[in-house]
Amino acid sequence: MHGLRPLGLYSCLLLASSPTFVFGQAAATARAGTPDPVSLIIRTDDVGMSHSVNMALQRLIDTGLPLSVSVMFACPWYQEAVQILKQHPQVTVGIHLTLNSEWKNYRWGPVSGREAVPTLVDADGYFFPSSEALYRNHPDLREIDKELRAQIDRAIHSGLKIDYVDYHMGTAIRYPEFRELTERLAREYALGMMGYFGETIDNPQYWASPERKADSLVVMIDRLRPGVNVVVTHVGIDGPELGALEDMNTDHPLSEMSKNRQGELDALTSTRFTGALKARNVVLMTFRELVAREGLKAMRRPAG
Repeated sequence: MHGLRPLGLYSCLLLASSPTFVFGQAAATARAGTPDPVSLIIRTDDVGMSHSVNMALQRLIDTGLPLSVSVMFACPWYQEAVQILKQHPQVTVGIHLTLNSEWKNYRWGPVSGREAVPTLVDADGYFFPSSEALYRNHPDLREIDKELRAQIDRAIHSGLKIDYVDYHMGTAIRYPEFRELTERLAREYALGMMGYFGETIDNPQYWASPERKADSLVVMIDRLRPGVNVVVTHVGIDGPELGALEDMNTDHPLSEMSKNRQGELDALTSTRFTGALKARNVVLMTFRELVAREGLKAMRRPAG
């Protein structure tokens, strides 16, 4: 999506010393007449997954960076996330639609109840650890509809302003019938869908080692293209809680996830990251602003 004008966007005008973010029309006016601005949405996933993730979110909010955060309303710690986010209404909130539970010894299941959606859960009543495992169980689409509705309803009833949906592990849009169902629910609830406004979505720092994540973000900023870009982040506080979690879909060492999430938090809150944004004149915005500017009728299924 090229040629977008920065009306109503946050502008990332960073001061050389301690970064300060200037928001609103004055920032847009400063860039008036400049074609094809480079815009960036910082999206943070898995909010509500654990206390450590929620505490990392609080640190990220404290930077003043414009943020869009995706909450897992099926997870045990979502209520703490709601309490934090109610104190920061400027943060855009989305629903991280959840049909999987991937951590060994820390599992969650459907909001609608395991008895209501038996084809979505394993023998212990928890979501399957992967999209493929769920699909092999021949899930009933009516049950997927029921469960995603339950998550959306829980989010709306939490009292937060909900602007969009996205997809934990990509499952809610991975298969054509899942995608069609999710699109229908987004239309019904008047919610934006991440990826449906022509955004370029990337997360290169996810694959970098903890000490190289800031380097990866700087490289990403240098190659951002004009239009709306999204960087998907996963933050956490390295410690016993996250360090005990093991992804059942990988053979990574036990503590790697915890250290990687701490590394992402450190990179996002670093002066290297904010300095690179300043040097490239990147305009920071939120998904709420993108939806408001383009309108829900502008949503289009991504090609491919």
